Amino acid sequence: MKRFWKQAEAVPQDGGWGVALDGRPVRTPARAPLAVAGRALAEAIAAEWDAQGEDIDPASMPLTGIANAAIDLATADPAGFAAPIAAYAASDLFCYRDDRDAALQAEQAAAWNPLLAWAEQRHGIEFALAQGVLPVDQPPATVAALRDAVQGLDPFRLAPLAPLVTIGGSLVAGLALVEDAFPADALWTAVSLDELYQERRWGADTEARKTRARHEADWHHAARFLRLL
Repeated sequence: MKRFWKQAEAVPQDGGWGVALDGRPVRTPARAPLAVAGRALAEAIAAEWDAQGEDIDPASMPLTGIANAAIDLATADPAGFAAPIAAYAASDLFCYRDDRDAALQAEQAAAWNPLLAWAEQRHGIEFALAQGVLPVDQPPATVAALRDAVQGLDPFRLAPLAPLVTIGGSLVAGLALVEDAFPADALWTAVSLDELYQERRWGADTEARKTRARHEADWHHAARFLRLL
């Protein structure tokens, strides 16, 4: 798709803020108005459109993509959108500890235990920890409380939570970022801990580094979306 506009700008729309291209409102892929609650987020989305060259590159507009998901998917079917995110309550990354390497175990405990403790206090739950990769059953009350926490989010917080949880493998980390309980950089380091540890021990893999860099960029785009709300 070729660029067909000269200027993108945030404009008042439907009690919130939308984005207009030469005065014409932007719509989502489902043809709904691309409208958000706050001006700051609308201006950041407009800046993505304004930065496009002759050819439009959707991959360079992550905030637009998250807003589209919030409007077309999370708003249209909140329960269906939330379900696969909430499923991570039963298998959170932070509950699985290495069973052979004492040094890695120590790093996992130092980085992950405070995050689990935050979630336990915040939601009145407790987690079961596993040594190794064999599945461990979490208490039903824990799974239910975290599911309720996800389902209680509005669509514009559900939408960025989805990439955070799928990238990091941790619902705890995603919810902590939604609630601004820990810095985004610290949470990214926590969900990347195992990979970074193995890289320090065995050396870097070029393709793995490229993949991690893409995931890190997506992580921080979602975090920025949440901040702009």
